[in-house]
Amino acid sequence: MAVSGNLSVVIRKLRPEDAGLLEKWLSDQEVLQYYEGRDRPHDAELVQRHFYENKDEVHACIIQYNAVDIGYIQYYEIKSEEAEEVGLAIHPGELVYGMDQFIGEASYWNRGIGTKLLEFMIRYLTRECGVDRIIMDPQEWNQRAIHVYEKVGFRKVKLLSNHEWHEGTYRDCWLMEFAVQKE
Repeated sequence: MAVSGNLSVVIRKLRPEDAGLLEKWLSDQEVLQYYEGRDRPHDAELVQRHFYENKDEVHACIIQYNAVDIGYIQYYEIKSEEAEEVGLAIHPGELVYGMDQFIGEASYWNRGIGTKLLEFMIRYLTRECGVDRIIMDPQEWNQRAIHVYEKVGFRKVKLLSNHEWHEGTYRDCWLMEFAVQKE
């Protein structure tokens, strides 16, 4: 589907045969600490429900690094009603997308791949899809992810109190956005 400038990061559409990868990644306690929660390991049935059913409006993809499947990313248009839930205003004619991602192979963490991935996705979504803003909502305690998001140009917009259920409690999240600079 898409390739980064250095040809090491590739994004391809999620396929049915990728379900085993998602089950593997989302059963790993190290990965679950950051995505979904360690109390919510995914079996085959949960992977099907969460990633394959009723996903018509979600662009679900696998992240590859040097031809190895290492993670998952999804992006989707934010509708007005979704934006209202978090107090985000969408102006007439403005296209806003949300994005979620994780690197499921922990051996690929802390190697700059997340930064490359996000830089590529920002270029792709703004240039190819015409997106005006991209939003994400990392949990407030996940400083590693927030640091990467800020490094590529996202900024904290609003603290969302008790926004996401994670490991038995509601957690605060930052609403973060990348806004295209209009010339």
